[in-house]
This record gives sequence, structure tokens and C-alpha cells, in this order.
Amino acid sequence: MEQRVIISRHLNTELTKALSECEHDRLFVLTDETTKNVCWPVMESFQVLKEAKMITIGATDQNKSLESVVHVWQELEAGGATRHSCMINLGGGMVTDLGGFAASTFKRGINFINIPTTLLAMVDASVGGKTGFNFNGLKNEIGVFHNANSVILDTVFLKTLDRANLCSGYAEMLKHGLISDEKHWTELVSFDLTDPDLDALSGMLADSVKVKQRVVTKDPFETGIRKALNFGHTIGHALEAFSLKNASRDEAWPLLHGYAVAYGLVCELYLSTVKMHFPTERMRQTVHFILENYGRPSFVCDDYDELIALMHHDKKNTGSKINFTLLSGIGKIHINQTATDEEIKEALDFLREG
Repeated sequence: MEQRVIISRHLNTELTKALSECEHDRLFVLTDETTKNVCWPVMESFQVLKEAKMITIGATDQNKSLESVVHVWQELEAGGATRHSCMINLGGGMVTDLGGFAASTFKRGINFINIPTTLLAMVDASVGGKTGFNFNGLKNEIGVFHNANSVILDTVFLKTLDRANLCSGYAEMLKHGLISDEKHWTELVSFDLTDPDLDALSGMLADSVKVKQRVVTKDPFETGIRKALNFGHTIGHALEAFSLKNASRDEAWPLLHGYAVAYGLVCELYLSTVKMHFPTERMRQTVHFILENYGRPSFVCDDYDELIALMHHDKKNTGSKINFTLLSGIGKIHINQTATDEEIKEALDFLREG
């Protein structure tokens, strides 16, 4: 099923239309505790939602768990959901990923609509058909490919975000710029994240989503070029999982996904420069933008072996080799690349020390 992505200016109208095109005998809305309080009030008066049953799970990535999936299944069952029901996933990437998985597997699949409420979910998690949850300390270890019936992107929700969550989503946009073209990349590294223009960001968001859609359309099940979207994620996912496991060590941990990706971009741009001759000046411009807006993470050399062990669990790997997507220039993508442990440690040194 092809995924319909709607850039919305009138959420009520777009949701009403999407639901009219989506069979449902019963309607459910999944939120986490944060989006229930902050985002649901934007929609609760919509006539089309007056009969909807609410399901709420805990907020943050620590609740992206099998226990939360089971809770959603139990609530669907208790609410009388059938194979002809529909669930709206209202929230960030954790909600759209987990809700998409729960909907895709309940009674072998019910319809669902994603309404992402964070910039990260708008540009990444809600588009492309990936669903899932964390398992045994590993990011998105369990999941399926299953497109939402519709994805509705409305920037009204960006007004609810703090700077950290805005930066988190922006990291994925920056990745899209690096894998697309100079024009898009230049616009992104010139944007003022300290005082963001949300109208300008809305236009950049649409461009960013188009980059991902083009890649996903060519390779819906990540057997080839879709691996381009993993640029920054091999090391980024390891940093994210490590910070989740060691959350008590630093008040800034667990890292937001986009912050981990931003740090992964720094490391994998370093590897791209060393191994693929990515232009040094472009690398330094991008790294400067990231460090200026995201700071540096606080891991130490003694953490490297554990981080590399986490990279060995990456789903893109073949055998014992850690798989990377690297660049030889902006938009010049090389999938299925490898790096030695020593090269990875050099990249981590570069992130820590510059």
C-alpha cells in the first residue's frame, strides 16, 4: 500500500477527509502522556473524533517496549476493535513507531493514520513504513514494514516543542540535505536554530520529506539505496542505546534520537572524509554547525569497546562486519561500506576532541 503524505494547513479538514477514505467501524487515538496533555487539546473538539476511544502509554523512549505494545493490544481488544477498525497515532516517533507496529499486528493488521507532533517524527519516523519497538536494550530490534494509510504533517504542533526537540528533528533534516544536493544542504547549515523561523522551517520540512519519499519509493524494504537514510545512524544508534543503558551517568542522558544522529553524522562524516575523500571544507562546515547547536556528548575512551559492541547489533550488518553508509560528496552515496575498530575509534575521538 502506497503511503499518502499530506502537508496540512487545516488539520480538521485533512483528518476528516483521511478518515472518510479509511474504513473504520471503531476509531482509536493513541497518545503518550505528554502528547495527551499538550497535543490532544488541539484536536479533541473535532467532530470526526467524538466517538474515538483514547489509549495512552508512557512518554519517552524508555516506554518504547513490548510492555507498551501489549498495553495497546489489550486496550484495542477491550474497546471492541475489529479488523475494520482504525487507530490514529498522535505523537512523536516513539508513538508512531510503536502504534504502527501494534496496529499492523493486531488481528493481522488494522488501518492506522499517523499524525506526528515532533519535527523528528514529521521528517523521519512517521514516513516510510518502518514500525517497531526496542528490545533487550537495542533500538527498534523488533518491527515490520507497514505503511500508514495516511500521514498528516501539520506544523501547528511545532509550536509545542522546546528547542531540544526541535534540534532533535533538525538532525534528520540535515542528514537529508547531506544525501541530496548542495542547495538543500546549504539552506540547512545556514538556518538559525537559536531563533527558528517556523514558516521557513515548514517549507524546508516539505523538501526534507520529499527526499525521504524519493528514496523509500525506490527501495521500500531497505535492500539497497534506502540504506542511504542510515547515514549517521550506525554510530548514532550505538550512542543512543549506550546513553539509554547508562542514563544515570549524565543528566543529559538518555540522548534524544536526533542528538545521537547528529553525533553519528560527525563521526561518519569523518569516516567519509578519510575513506571516501568527502570534501574537507564541507565536512568542517557541517561539523561546526552540529557542535555549535548540539554540543559534544560526554562519553569517554573507556566506553569505545561497548559502543562498538552495540554497533555489531546493527540490522544493516552482514556477518561480523559493521555496515556504514558513507559519502564521497554531498549527494554522492556509497552504501555497504565497512570500517575497522581502529577507524571507528578515531571517528569517536574526532567527535570528542575535534
